[in-house]
Amino acid sequence: MNDEPSTRTLCIANQKGGVGKTTTAINLAAAIASSGHETLLIDMDPQCNATSGLGVSALDRHPLVNETAIRQAVVTTNVDKLGLLPGSRSFHDIDRLAHLDSATTDLVIEHLSNGTSIYDYVLIDCPPSLGQLTKTALAASSEVLMPIQCEYFAMEGLSQMIGVIRDVMSSRPGQLAFGGILLTMYDESLELTFEVDHEVREFFGEIVFDTVVPRDVNVTEAPSHGQSVLDYAPRSRGTRAYLELCMEVLERD
Repeated sequence: MNDEPSTRTLCIANQKGGVGKTTTAINLAAAIASSGHETLLIDMDPQCNATSGLGVSALDRHPLVNETAIRQAVVTTNVDKLGLLPGSRSFHDIDRLAHLDSATTDLVIEHLSNGTSIYDYVLIDCPPSLGQLTKTALAASSEVLMPIQCEYFAMEGLSQMIGVIRDVMSSRPGQLAFGGILLTMYDESLELTFEVDHEVREFFGEIVFDTVVPRDVNVTEAPSHGQSVLDYAPRSRGTRAYLELCMEVLERD
């Protein structure tokens, strides 16, 4: 775990796109903040969807590249106690972050650690890849949370992602733990959903969250309004799911 036990840093990662990774990062961060914890969401995905999904503009330069103090680069959001470190679409910065050597990676991790110690929870939204950006985010985290879509190819490539996680764990013993697997886009009307649910839980056991995130149009609409689903549709099934997930995450502390 981190040297700073008061801060839990969760890396939201999956190399497969379209699994609800950024949606989970935004809504879980909003739920944790709404529960009264000082929370920071870090956008490390060059697509910057976590940034735009909270109604914030991407930065011209990424703070992790130009060494801007994290606290100076964090912006407030429309969610109380939730700060955001916006992403950047700068090709130069993305290229630098994607090709970090081990020494520079250590500096980025130290930069992140020093700048986020004031928060109770830090969530990092990663790109859908197994590249250096994701590896750096994993190395800077205390836990990894992996969303999996309830579809036929849910397990495809999962072994590769777990392999990367194990590599980071072995290179930094005791600093990274497997926080959990989250089933997303859960459709109870489909038999395939239950098949995937059974297969994932049978293989991974208690590491799979009890909470599942249902298919809910409110969840998909909320980012276009620059809001979490908790604010956009507070009584929706999606909001209830992310609040329940938040409770599970807090209980696993």
